[in-house]
Amino acid sequence: MFELTESKRSEAPHAARRTAWQLDLTGVNAYLVDDGTVTLVDTGTPWGISRLVREIERTGHAVTDIDQVLLTHYDIDHVGGLRGLDRDIPVYLGTPDRGFLTGQERPPLSTPKGVLHRVVGPFLRDRDHVIEPVEDGDAIGSFKAYHTPGHTPGHMAYLSESLSIGFLGDLVIERKGELVPSPWYLSYDTDQVADSIRDLADRQPPIETVGVGHGVPFLKNGCVRLAELGRAIA
Repeated sequence: MFELTESKRSEAPHAARRTAWQLDLTGVNAYLVDDGTVTLVDTGTPWGISRLVREIERTGHAVTDIDQVLLTHYDIDHVGGLRGLDRDIPVYLGTPDRGFLTGQERPPLSTPKGVLHRVVGPFLRDRDHVIEPVEDGDAIGSFKAYHTPGHTPGHMAYLSESLSIGFLGDLVIERKGELVPSPWYLSYDTDQVADSIRDLADRQPPIETVGVGHGVPFLKNGCVRLAELGRAIA
């Protein structure tokens, strides 16, 4: 567990305490944000639920404190921990990844990633939670959803201008202190990944902190780093 934002006492006595944490789930990150609404971003693997619970508790919260879950995309290491969460918690996931998770849609067999998703689908299918569909531009609490397909068809990034923080899922990864695009062997469509990076770089609000699914979060100049990557792959 690593705190991403400083918890400073506001001059306004009743202002919400705004704090975010990286949850280290061994090889993949989830994130917890508390701005008056407790938001969990991604959930890790099915076999990492006990670690997810411990990481949440290390922030001073309990799993029962979670008000909503934002899923960046459908992958076993991002949606697998849902089964450890209360079924009454609203869960948000981009279309069509939502259909993969609920079993209403079948991943295509035209790419290796789709084949993998078809194989693991029966083990990830979630019929306990209400999975709310997310579209580009949707507002969910203080976050705005940005459709960033390529890694998966329904991949979403969630950015909050008011909190100056964004979660990019697996659109990009951190490697040796830099943002790099999701690699071909992990993605449905690498050309679409590049298009999504450039599009998000053009549309993003000014944010400082950027969290990724794999690698170390960037605490400062997150939007600058994403803009630089967008130019580099243009």
